[in-house]
Amino acid sequence: MNLHIAARAALAEADVEAKLAATDRLRADWQAGLLAPGPQDEAQPLTEAGRPKRPELLPQKAMPRRDLNGPAGHAALIHALCHIEFTAINLALDAVYRFPGLPDTFYADWLKVAAEEVLHFRLLREHLRTLGRDYGDLPAHGGLWETALLTAHDPLARMAVIPRYFEARGLDVTPGIQAKLRGYGDPAGAGILDIVLRDEIGHVAAGDRWFRYLCGQRGLEPVAEWHRQIDAAGLPAPRGPFNEAARAQAGFPIGEISAHGPG
Repeated sequence: MNLHIAARAALAEADVEAKLAATDRLRADWQAGLLAPGPQDEAQPLTEAGRPKRPELLPQKAMPRRDLNGPAGHAALIHALCHIEFTAINLALDAVYRFPGLPDTFYADWLKVAAEEVLHFRLLREHLRTLGRDYGDLPAHGGLWETALLTAHDPLARMAVIPRYFEARGLDVTPGIQAKLRGYGDPAGAGILDIVLRDEIGHVAAGDRWFRYLCGQRGLEPVAEWHRQIDAAGLPAPRGPFNEAARAQAGFPIGEISAHGPG
């Protein structure tokens, strides 16, 4: 069976539980040798990932504040983390579907990432349910997926922007979120983020590895090219504080952030 067509079906699935099951099945089928890369063979590429009718998506500026100062803010924070992980499932599936012609190990990496994002979503959703809420009960924003569409034309751009920019920023901010959760009296939520942080180091490492691979194929210098890609996406250079240890583990040291890009 064609891997890209199967990934497209999982990506297009709008029902939450069906998407989670399809993602798990996709990786299991790949590991069992039942899937192989092939032509996408489609007239109209998929531009919108499947998602449920709820949560309502709002512009970032219209999102309510998620101050951790009471039950409502607590639930809003966990809901926001759920939505990030749900979007991350779609992003990993999209990398498998969107970019044919790469080594099999590329697809193995992003199927692993997709399966881990499913785990993160399930853990956070179950935690949210203990707070009397469920995924979709609160609004969310779709900026991360919109940014992914800007990089749909090129796997190098995708690797630069999603894992090496947004997921790497996740490494930086997660310890602060954990400290707030513990201070609020939610050690269980902070513990879930231990799992997320551990796995996200691997996700950034995968993105870094394939970014450097593609730069090498094209004769590009990685540090300068990363800055060029971030500028092209209209993103500001990340600002600290940085999680230096996690970034070092992922192969993306902070020295590359402060290095001057082209121009």
